[in-house]
Amino acid sequence: MDVQRKNTEFLHFKSMAMAKKEKYEILCIDGTKYKTTLTTKFKNRVSWEAPNEKMVKAYIPGNIPKIYVTQGQKVKEGTKLLLLEAMKMKNIVVSPISGTVKVIHVKEGDRVPKQHLLIEIE
Repeated sequence: MDVQRKNTEFLHFKSMAMAKKEKYEILCIDGTKYKTTLTTKFKNRVSWEAPNEKMVKAYIPGNIPKIYVTQGQKVKEGTKLLLLEAMKMKNIVVSPISGTVKVIHVKEGDRVPKQHLLIEIE
């Protein structure tokens, strides 16, 4: 009995999939072609962009208890910019490049979300 039920469920599922008449798309990865269906979520995804090193953003949400630099100050790569505290962990945010601090978009005591622009360097 159970075997018949499973076969019936499989056939029902197969007929439902065929009734949808899904449109297949061809993906080419390293010269190999794959026939697939792409979900709406996949089609609407945000494409990846290389980060702009001149824009220092918060990589996690948290608080800004201390800022070590001032606007107009020259910084070298690796210079401490500010302290980002999240979940009782203190994270030192350092300069990714050498340059001058153009704008500081936060002040001490601010709460910031993930990807919030903290400092611009030129």
